[in-house]
Amino acid sequence: MFQPFKEYLEEQIFNRFDLQSRPIPAGLESNISDRGKNRATIQSWCYQCPELRKIRYTYIDAGETAQVFNSVMYPSHNYDIPLLGIDFLSFGKKKILVVLDFQPLFRDRFYQEKYIEPMGEIRDKYNELAQNLEMKFYDANQYFSKYLLFAKTDADTVVNRLFPAYQEYIQLYWETLENAQPLTNPDDIQRIVKAQQDYDQYSAERDPAHGLFSSYFGSEWSEKFLYEFLFESASPLAVANTR
Repeated sequence: MFQPFKEYLEEQIFNRFDLQSRPIPAGLESNISDRGKNRATIQSWCYQCPELRKIRYTYIDAGETAQVFNSVMYPSHNYDIPLLGIDFLSFGKKKILVVLDFQPLFRDRFYQEKYIEPMGEIRDKYNELAQNLEMKFYDANQYFSKYLLFAKTDADTVVNRLFPAYQEYIQLYWETLENAQPLTNPDDIQRIVKAQQDYDQYSAERDPAHGLFSSYFGSEWSEKFLYEFLFESASPLAVANTR
């Protein structure tokens, strides 16, 4: 269901940036589930370029049972712009959840006006994809913007509405990145390093997809995938609590 989204993202990043492959820990780049009746595959890709220190995306294909496309883009530490977060999940054609956002690192008014407000014009065109759903695992006021696309939807809407919204959000993200002024003050850069680390820690501790990964690929592999690839700046909770 979400292959066109993956292909569009790949086309964009390969044509726009001077990409280099970013290593994925051995054994985490792909896996095949041997659990249950439904065969599931997972594959991940990761790149970097001067503007974006980490571009990661993952696709789970379990046929009609499940299709998942997930991506996060981390700007280089000398840019203070939000992360781009993409999370599209389909469990059968009638149970579809989509999340798309510029994930802000800071909440102050200046930051919001500079990086978040420009999203409003696009979001207003796709109000059916902004359903103000309850967040069960996250705090909506942390690392999410007020122009988040977050919806339970159907296959037709994915094709006819989500895909153009996705394209517009991505194009705006490129514009935001192009217009961003690189930071030069070491203290400012260290502030971004800390903010992105905090994002990884917060996300790793709450990511509901960990249960999905475990159901297909086992808890040991999924734990490594979570902490060594998806959110590599995070420490496992038991370790974090001892610091």
